[in-house]
Amino acid sequence: MGEFNGQVVLITGAASGIGLSIAHKLLTEGAQVGLLDFNETALQQAFEQYGPDALLIGIDITDEARVAQAVSHVHEQFGKIDALINCVGITGVTNVQSHEVSSENLHKVFEVNFMSSFYTSKAALPFMLARRYGRILHIASIAGKEGNAGMLAYSASKAAVICMAKVQGKEYAEKGITVNALAPAVIQTPLVDAMPEVQVKYMTDKIPMKRCGTLDEAANLAAYIVSPKNSFTTGFTFDLSGGRATY
Repeated sequence: MGEFNGQVVLITGAASGIGLSIAHKLLTEGAQVGLLDFNETALQQAFEQYGPDALLIGIDITDEARVAQAVSHVHEQFGKIDALINCVGITGVTNVQSHEVSSENLHKVFEVNFMSSFYTSKAALPFMLARRYGRILHIASIAGKEGNAGMLAYSASKAAVICMAKVQGKEYAEKGITVNALAPAVIQTPLVDAMPEVQVKYMTDKIPMKRCGTLDEAANLAAYIVSPKNSFTTGFTFDLSGGRATY
């Protein structure tokens, strides 16, 4: 009997990185999980061994109508939604100053990083409100607190995610629903591996531990945040930064 036995969790960005690690952890701890990602093939390769406990949905997470359908599908399949974890994210073009940022890239990053989290929470909240129970976690970034030079689109979109968690945390505080954010510094993921080396060095040099965080560290903290144990913390941004964040 795992800690999440009987829990139903919906995870976006589940085919890679932090989302992949969280999904594996919750499935091994007894959860039934709806997994959303653009890369349906990667979802199948990663989660086919879990059988009916893992509902795999290939989806463009920026399509509000399809997101609403997917969330409803998860609810119909498992009968409820206890928790939502928004892990999907892209950096967009990095290592460019603000006057060189294209509006097209800025819009794309906001659609993936912010709007998708709004779409999923908007669709999942009515189901949580009906049961007066829910846990929502938006994966943000230390960049959303401090702003990383050369990463305007990413930093600003993650700042918006943090603010959304604050707003939603206040709005549903009396409804049995907690809404929080998680702000990692640099976590060793494929997304980070794809960044220019100069950008990664810029970020890790700011971390007192002088290393990247691990996927296991991220998954362990995320699991606590969306567990029934986390009943009195809402509208909060959890630190996962190796000492970089002190506020």
